[in-house]
Amino acid sequence: MIRILTDSTSDLPPELAEAYQIERVPLYVFFGEECFRDGVDFTHEEFWEKLKTTDVFPRTAQPSPADFMEVYRRLLDEGHEILFIGIGSTISGTISSALLAQQEFPGAPIEVVDSYSLSMGIGVMCVHAGEMVARGMTLKEIAEELRKMVPRIRVSFIVDSLDYLYKGGRLSKTQAVLGNVLNIHPRIAMADGKLFAADKIRGKRRAVKALVDWATAEPEKIDPLLVAVAHCDAEEEAEEIAGILREMGVAKQVVLTKAGAVISSHCGPGTVGILFVAKED
Repeated sequence: MIRILTDSTSDLPPELAEAYQIERVPLYVFFGEECFRDGVDFTHEEFWEKLKTTDVFPRTAQPSPADFMEVYRRLLDEGHEILFIGIGSTISGTISSALLAQQEFPGAPIEVVDSYSLSMGIGVMCVHAGEMVARGMTLKEIAEELRKMVPRIRVSFIVDSLDYLYKGGRLSKTQAVLGNVLNIHPRIAMADGKLFAADKIRGKRRAVKALVDWATAEPEKIDPLLVAVAHCDAEEEAEEIAGILREMGVAKQVVLTKAGAVISSHCGPGTVGILFVAKED
């Protein structure tokens, strides 16, 4: 049987992970010398409490090759074939660790797929992979289809404050201070595995509307299997967006999910995003 592996930045809701038997390899979050496994050692609520009550900005780190070897060995010993779909190699070294671990099992049925994405951009690929497994496709066929899907992954989100993008090295201090003073909420998008500011919008309400408008500009081009709304401690806005998308009938499922500690460390509270796969032209 093919087992789907992903990492903790995929932000898969527990019900989807369970439905498709998807296992997650955790990344790490450091508060000073304290080390936590993302999605394992603390809940979303505990993470936010810690983030809001400490002066220490969290650092994040990829899993080691040894972390992957341990999971690969166990699944192979159980007789499984392994499909790993991970956070984009352009923003994390997780894929590199997965590939180094793969080299320790020459000839083993392991495929590593670089999503060139993050959060539920990876998650939607995992769900599509689960559907392909259910249809009886082979490991190599699924990996090939997923790699073709990568350019069609659509990811965009808005942030409440630019401080976290600055502290994580994604913005200059000048950009962050100026943006916060002017009440700028950039709509961040992703292309070729890289994040960029697609729009700079004044006011959070306008930014939320711009995000929804972006996602629904051509609803007929959205793959109908799944659309995800991910958020970092912004449940109310995420629920509102999910409600609009459901009312529009853009997909069979509009899934609401909480971003994990790694993604949240870089985006900060109040972040909300929409993620989906575009249909093939």
